[in-house]
Amino acid sequence: MNWSQLWLLAVACASVSAVIAAMAALNTALPDIAVDTGATQSQLTWIVDGYTLALAALLLPAGALGDRFGRRGILIVGLVVFGLGSALPLITDGPTWVIASRGVAGIGAALVMPATLSLITTGFSPEHRARAIGIWAGVAASGAVVGMIVSGVILEYTSWKLIFGGFAVASVALVAMALTIPSSRAENPGRFDFGGSILAIAAVGLFVLGVMEGPHRGWLDPVTIGALVVGLAAAVGFVFAELRAHEPLLDMRLFTNRAFSVGAACLNLQFLAGFGMFFLIVQYFQLILGYSPLMASVALTPIFFVVMALSFAVPALLRWISLRILISLGLCLIGVSMIFIGILDAESSYLDAALTMLVTGVGFGLCTAPATHAIVTNTPDDQQGVASAVNDATREIGAAIGVAAAGSVLAAAYGNQIAPTAQMLPEPARGAVEDSLAAALQVAEQAGSQGDALIAPARDAFLVGMQQASWALAAILLVGAVAAAFWAPSRT
Repeated sequence: MNWSQLWLLAVACASVSAVIAAMAALNTALPDIAVDTGATQSQLTWIVDGYTLALAALLLPAGALGDRFGRRGILIVGLVVFGLGSALPLITDGPTWVIASRGVAGIGAALVMPATLSLITTGFSPEHRARAIGIWAGVAASGAVVGMIVSGVILEYTSWKLIFGGFAVASVALVAMALTIPSSRAENPGRFDFGGSILAIAAVGLFVLGVMEGPHRGWLDPVTIGALVVGLAAAVGFVFAELRAHEPLLDMRLFTNRAFSVGAACLNLQFLAGFGMFFLIVQYFQLILGYSPLMASVALTPIFFVVMALSFAVPALLRWISLRILISLGLCLIGVSMIFIGILDAESSYLDAALTMLVTGVGFGLCTAPATHAIVTNTPDDQQGVASAVNDATREIGAAIGVAAAGSVLAAAYGNQIAPTAQMLPEPARGAVEDSLAAALQVAEQAGSQGDALIAPARDAFLVGMQQASWALAAILLVGAVAAAFWAPSRT
């Protein structure tokens, strides 16, 4: 790699790290935001989910815009929009405004993510491309952990608003850096597929909306069912429309390439497991082991270091170890680590949790870079923006499904386990205790010494729910590992 390529890689990785960190950074700040803004639980959910929804829904059209108009230009526009959305809560902090700002920032992130990867794939020669993609993939996979650590440090010493201010300042610096890198675009971009873009936005946006609303509203709620059904119908319409289009937004024939389709499925499963695990393990650290938000965030660092280290090393292994082995082994290790997470209890030490997360990190490190490499190397150069968007969209959809699945199983198991204890409480306290372990601990604290008897049953109920949720994720990942062992090709 020459210095120009190294600088391009640095700018692309810094940009994607910022927008992914923004996905997870506010999770630890929600209690403070609720106190300062008066946000309801539903509004707090949308402060987190509004960003993810906008990001996931717009990825495919955003990638196509980069192919058509220039990837650096779209990256810069995205960083500007991301920065403006991040700065809005510094001016007004009402919950509605915070939700709107997160949506604006999510639009900017949708422009940034595919542009970063497509700039790398078109800016590096084939002999260096695998290593560059591996570094990008490692940064993208670790960005959520970085976001939680940084937000934890900020919350330890100052206001949650500084999280937004930090992203706004970072966007200004990144725009200045992006102005110095070379651009690329498709040689023959063709017409922009407006019809396909609308169907893609509807399909991904409504499906992700239904998945997000399921744990809160219930999976049989009309809004949840309606969003899922219409989203899937739009997806079917998108496939048929793209197969008939002369210049499609996404060439569906790419999925007939086994390496491309296995790479997309692998990334979906990884982020399903990863964000489902984050949802469970952060609560375990805080509610069972008693960690502060900062300590809980720092406790996740084993995953970060292992994924980054393997992202440097694994791309070189593609010359000697088959794609099938790397992906199936990686998914298997992630699934095994989910089983280990289900075994953690109140007597477990941090070392037990750290060793489990090391296994998770090794699994991620083995298959993240190969899966991304399989997608982008099996896509024509003129469609690299769209290929990058497919890579990103599978991650976002997987993350949404992972949190929804883990949250639903945890809530159901916790509710069933705590019900006998909750029935003995007066009505106002009963509902709170049945809602979550965090609420149950708050009720116990308010009750003083009389609430001590509630703590152990509530924690035991949470651990039962965490076990069932993590083992459900393990089952999905292990089935995926077996499927990859038969479906994945030996080479990209």
